[in-house]
Amino acid sequence: MDPTGATYWLPIVWAVLAAMAIFIYVVLDGFDLGLGILFLAEPDRTHRNLMVQTVAPVWDGNETWMIFGGAALYGVFPNAYATILPALYLPVLVMLFALIIRGVAFEFRSRMHTERNRDLWDKGFFVGSLIAAIMQGVILGTLVGGIRVENNAFVGGSLDWLAPFPLFCGVAVACGYTLLGATWLVWRTESDLQTTMRKWAGILSVLMLLMIGVVSLWTPALHATYMQHWTDWPRILFVAPVPVAVVALAITMFRALRGRTSRRIPFLCALGWFFLSFTGLGINIWPYIVPPGMTIWDASAPPTSQAFLLVGALVLLPLILTYTAYAYHVFRGPVSVHGETYH
Repeated sequence: MDPTGATYWLPIVWAVLAAMAIFIYVVLDGFDLGLGILFLAEPDRTHRNLMVQTVAPVWDGNETWMIFGGAALYGVFPNAYATILPALYLPVLVMLFALIIRGVAFEFRSRMHTERNRDLWDKGFFVGSLIAAIMQGVILGTLVGGIRVENNAFVGGSLDWLAPFPLFCGVAVACGYTLLGATWLVWRTESDLQTTMRKWAGILSVLMLLMIGVVSLWTPALHATYMQHWTDWPRILFVAPVPVAVVALAITMFRALRGRTSRRIPFLCALGWFFLSFTGLGINIWPYIVPPGMTIWDASAPPTSQAFLLVGALVLLPLILTYTAYAYHVFRGPVSVHGETYH
């Protein structure tokens, strides 16, 4: 393959765009799902209302990035789409159903006039958030663990995702999202709720570090190519700084949680862990889009189709970024709910 031609470079450009969309989704919707998972851990109904208010202006636009990533997979990497979807029908459907439950609960809880009915929708918000987070981790773990493919077609079973590594990834992602939710509330709230979330953030940080360590040791053992990516020269130059950065962020996280300095530091540290984990994932699977045998070039559509879709993406992406930035800009000011304040 000519490394200077469009056939070579267009799949790389689209792989970067798809990875960017997925990471932005994790950044924007991760703390939102984590907040839902923390919902029932907070017995005070006033605090629950405050928690909801911290995401109310922005939560409904976050899934846009998931849709963009899915559309890129369908349009640009059709062979990968046709392989991945049959392997993950059930977890994808469960995730979508959980997101629907979560969205309905989010809207309906504020319209309930009795505490009993509101508690019911609060439980729906929690359950939908937890299941969606776990399923996203299961989908990721199944993909990293490898999908059985022959002649560019899926040949496995519909329950292959019920394996130890994907299920552990499901728990790890749910834990990570909950950490994002806790640190978001440390940043955005004050008083007793912030104190409670500092405690949760400390516990979840320890769990997150342990899970990062387990996944980092488990992943290279899944396939020989993964081990090579972590040990071969010159890739080791990109790998070596990752664990050092994870430890540095951990030190910063625990110092910030114990102190009363900038309240946004724990949230930024949690995002840093996600970025480093995402980077490690990229190092592991590159250039495969369906590990361990289908590369981005094997899965890609014809160059003309990719170029046509790229023109559309260049128009669409600035609009999505503008909408997202505007939502968070409008949302900057302090708001008071029953005497509690967020910023």
